[in-house]
Amino acid sequence: MTVPLPPLPPVPEEEGYRPGGRSLVDLVERDHRRLLDLTDRATDPDGPPERLAEVVEVLTATVSRHLSAEEQYLFPAVRAALPERAGPVDRRVEEAGALLAALKGLTGPADPALAEVAARVRRHVSGVAALLGPLREVATEAELIRLGNRWEIAEEAAPTRPHPGTPATPPWNRIVEPAVGVVDKVRDAVTGRPTYESDLGRPGD
Repeated sequence: MTVPLPPLPPVPEEEGYRPGGRSLVDLVERDHRRLLDLTDRATDPDGPPERLAEVVEVLTATVSRHLSAEEQYLFPAVRAALPERAGPVDRRVEEAGALLAALKGLTGPADPALAEVAARVRRHVSGVAALLGPLREVATEAELIRLGNRWEIAEEAAPTRPHPGTPATPPWNRIVEPAVGVVDKVRDAVTGRPTYESDLGRPGD
């Protein structure tokens, strides 16, 4: 086994066995496309003003979930499989904390700081993308799929609001983040806050 995995149920030791699910790398790349699309929509000067507040809310929730899952599973996997990449991983963790802090400080779509948030999102996506190719080269497909399954569980349980003060490394983030996520989801339900891209209509809808 190339990449040390978090505690998971054992799998059959059959040659060619492939667990069900999607690769961690594929899931991260999918999220990156969503983040860039939401960032473009949130900063589009020609976008409908009445929708911008909702787009910013969904961007905030999507970034919060994504960074939580990254810090729980992607970054530890890269550290373990590619110790020479520890420096870039440390920088991505620092950037994630700064991005969460910037998101938390946003007052709305008219806040001039939204441009800084957008720039931070794009830099983060670019920096993390540079880690995915090397990880795919050293990890087996089965390892990446099993990590992807854990990623999806973590992302669904993750906070939907920025909490830059929560732990950023295992094991504490895997304990604290789901608890914080429960509180966020209750607040979202009470306020009717949109948190998924599917909650938004496309421009012109």
